Amino acid sequence: MFLVTGATGNVGGEVVRALIESDEEVRALTRGPRPPSLPSEAEAVTGDLDRPETLSGALAGARGVFLLPGYRDMPGVLAEIRTAGVEHVVLLSGSSAASGDTSNAVSAYMIASEAAVRASEVPWTILRPYGLMSNTLRWLAQLRAGDVVREPFANVPVAMIDPYDIAAVAAQALRFEEHEGKVHVLSGPEPLLPADRLLILGKSLGRELHLDAQSNDDARVQMSNEMPQGYVDAFFDFYVGGALDESQPLPTVQEIIGRRPRSFEQWATAHAEAFQ
Repeated sequence: MFLVTGATGNVGGEVVRALIESDEEVRALTRGPRPPSLPSEAEAVTGDLDRPETLSGALAGARGVFLLPGYRDMPGVLAEIRTAGVEHVVLLSGSSAASGDTSNAVSAYMIASEAAVRASEVPWTILRPYGLMSNTLRWLAQLRAGDVVREPFANVPVAMIDPYDIAAVAAQALRFEEHEGKVHVLSGPEPLLPADRLLILGKSLGRELHLDAQSNDDARVQMSNEMPQGYVDAFFDFYVGGALDESQPLPTVQEIIGRRPRSFEQWATAHAEAFQ
């Protein structure tokens, strides 16, 4: 049996489904009542990753854990996982963790989470995906209001990855020992600019969509109203300062699951209904 944290999120939800499709027993960690989006085959259990002492019941009997990063006491979470006798942890991290730059707020919590996993004495696998195709869902409100999307960093290409493919890799890593002690950097099949994604999405929706590229000054003002300043600085470090390059597609997904990662067109087609 495998415990999946973030089980109703973009990545964790796909991990739940991937494990079920592999005929594995799945336990989904929730903070409250069973979410309606959770597949009926998954067992819902309550617990709070910010309170490691609440996790013992959810962890009981678990063979492996799919773990999200960035909680207050990651060493405490890993201590509970170790005490429960879990055999393997697959941590969702991010490609920026490779920089080792703890002055960057986003990289810092990834780096700290990876360090906690490595120090836990529980066999581990770390996944470092590029940007997620599901981040496109941020455009929902704008596209429901019209055909124009305002987006920062419009000149930065990213080989974004479908959470479906991250989940496929995570399921393999949880189920097979050959992935223990490995760091897998995961990308999508091609680098795309925001304008490229908008064009593809428009074709899937049967709409003519337009990009309004934000200036860096305007983007900083808007982002500062939406998130902590440390995160704003982190994203500008990545995409304006050049600290993060996610434009180069990598072969890792295909090497692990035996097929090419899904294209943005496939993601857009699968999620078109959300934009209606």
